[in-house]
Amino acid sequence: MEEKDVVIALAALAQASRLQVFRALVVAGQDGATPGVLSDTLGMPAATLSFHLRELLHAGLVSQQRSGRHLIYRAEYARMNGVLSYLTDHCCRGAPCLDVAAAACASTPPETTCHV
Repeated sequence: MEEKDVVIALAALAQASRLQVFRALVVAGQDGATPGVLSDTLGMPAATLSFHLRELLHAGLVSQQRSGRHLIYRAEYARMNGVLSYLTDHCCRGAPCLDVAAAACASTPPETTCHV
């Protein structure tokens, strides 16, 4: 994934409402969701939701498909994973970062909260 594409995706997600919309679509899975369902779920006015969906579409983080009279929006998991891969590509100089963090949490005393 190109750096410019990652910047566009991160910019789209750097707004609380868009992040909520994207996360709701991730939760919806491959079935996706209509704007009506998203609006009801998130308590977001239709015009506001439409604006945020357009930004997420532009960033390639969601796709849109017509099904009869309805539009179905879906999270683009390949794009999401591409952004995550770009961010972690050379993490910890090749050491398994997540395993190191999980091991550190495993040795944390039970009364202490560990954030991985």
